[in-house]
Amino acid sequence: MEQHTPLGRNRTGVQMSPIDARSMEHASDRLPADAFAAEAGLASVRRPYIEDSEGLGSVPVPGTLKGTLASAADMLKGRHPQVLVDKLGERLAFERGGTRLYDALLIKCEAAPEVLPAGALDTLRRFREEEAQHFALVVEAIKSIGADPTAQTPCADLVGVESMGLMQAMNDPRTTVPQCLHVVLDAELLDNAGWEMLIGLAQSLGHDEMAQRFQLALDQEADHLQQVRAWAEQLTLQDAARRHEAGDGTRH
Repeated sequence: MEQHTPLGRNRTGVQMSPIDARSMEHASDRLPADAFAAEAGLASVRRPYIEDSEGLGSVPVPGTLKGTLASAADMLKGRHPQVLVDKLGERLAFERGGTRLYDALLIKCEAAPEVLPAGALDTLRRFREEEAQHFALVVEAIKSIGADPTAQTPCADLVGVESMGLMQAMNDPRTTVPQCLHVVLDAELLDNAGWEMLIGLAQSLGHDEMAQRFQLALDQEADHLQQVRAWAEQLTLQDAARRHEAGDGTRH
């Protein structure tokens, strides 16, 4: 698979057919579309569904005595422990998806080992293992407060839907290594923000030890983000500087 940005017979733009483009412009002038009316129509259909919706689900009540006692104690203090459980479920779902995302990226990179710098594959394998370790870390955190790590919380459900596009892009056989690094960069930006929010939430609810363990995960995620961004920038700049051999049109 070619790993650079090729020039080709892309006919999606109007510049490829100027005569037809002018005809379309003339037609739109004669029959102007009312964008606001169209949006209002869509809104009128969507609004009843939004108003009648029961949401993405609920956080299950604690299934253990430890969880029940901990929740009761938090509620007596005016806290809402179900928010932490929901966000822990979100992080758990994202770290599981992140592990699978790195699995897919490794397959793509192993099919084109010449693209990344020396040693990059080993670094990616380490990142993958750290994502799996973060998953296990969140499992233990959920258990430590008496909650159920197998429960699908509302935010976990949301993350699952959000991540579908990332996995589809990564597993598309047509996407290149640089494009897949862009996918992982998106995921790492979300991941870092998610850990930062979770740490703040844990601290606000008095789970300082949990927050400290999560800080170690955030430090590793920050390393992931910095390295993936550097590779993505490096490959993009290399692609922009790529030249054709004079005379025979061979691409390098």
